[in-house]
Amino acid sequence: MIQHKRTATGQAAKSARTVVIAGIPDGLLHDDVMADILMIHFQKSKNNGGDVEEVMYPTMTKGVACVTFEDQEVVERVLKKDEHRLEDRRLSRYYPLKVTRYCENVFSSVTSVLNMSIFKDQFVLEDLIEEFKKKSTALSFGPLQSNGHISVQGSFPAIKLLRDFLLLKAKSLSEKDKREESKPHRKPWRRLQKHRLATEMSNSVRNAAGDKQVVVLDTDIYHYMKHFFLQAIPGNDDVVISDITDGDVTTVCIENAGSRSDAGQALRVKEKIENWSVKLHNALRKERIYFQEHIRDEKRRYKWACESLNPRYPYVLIIPYDTHIDVVGYPSDIFEFTKELSDKIQSLFQTR
Repeated sequence: MIQHKRTATGQAAKSARTVVIAGIPDGLLHDDVMADILMIHFQKSKNNGGDVEEVMYPTMTKGVACVTFEDQEVVERVLKKDEHRLEDRRLSRYYPLKVTRYCENVFSSVTSVLNMSIFKDQFVLEDLIEEFKKKSTALSFGPLQSNGHISVQGSFPAIKLLRDFLLLKAKSLSEKDKREESKPHRKPWRRLQKHRLATEMSNSVRNAAGDKQVVVLDTDIYHYMKHFFLQAIPGNDDVVISDITDGDVTTVCIENAGSRSDAGQALRVKEKIENWSVKLHNALRKERIYFQEHIRDEKRRYKWACESLNPRYPYVLIIPYDTHIDVVGYPSDIFEFTKELSDKIQSLFQTR
């Protein structure tokens, strides 16, 4: 391992000089041998490589390594290469590698379920979804279910834009309904259907009065914001904030705390939350650490290791689940935290 020779760059620069390597064949060779093969690969000029400061392998994720270069320029060159093939005489064949920037935003793939049934009386749902696909090429759409639900996967900002588009379309239908209700020839059953549409969307479109505001956020971003920043938002004491989490997406409702509250306070808090969400979405990184054995003793060891490191990394949020632990924070903190956590876990399991 090449020792770090720079003193002025600091931890943030180290994460900026690091790439994440996925697709490494796990278990074929000793970890030290595989780390050596990776170092050789990323030092070769034909791979757009350069001087490697450190190879972190294994990591908390199987088949994934972190390679840190001495110069950030090498990161840019390595990422520009169309294809990386891991080849060595100690390997029986080549293995394609996926190389990404460590500081790259990892909140890039969330899944949300949209209820399209409220539009079925106004549109052919299949045609409406085809329109969405053309407008939102960055999103992946699942099959339309018989109940009108459809699963959408992609970046959170892209999903939020689609949701906002749906809300505007629903709002326009509600306004059209109000104009047509005054027409005497309007059929009663059509009026009832329109009323159902307006009622179902009321929580999302009745924000003009300022008494209630709704904002949809990435769940991990919201957890981080709630833990570190939500109490610091000016005017937070004058509103009541509630949330409903549905997988990767959390819906946050902001309401005025009482009749004497400023009518526009909920809107101002919502705007603050949205601004924080954008900043954190662009700044934070998440690492998911899976339990290998799914036994109580292993989970306890992981929990102890995380808690022992937490005082040194106060802005790393640890979110435990039954099958894994998510750690969320700034890239430089996450880089060092996961590295130390990996060392601690290996040490703990070696002493069993």
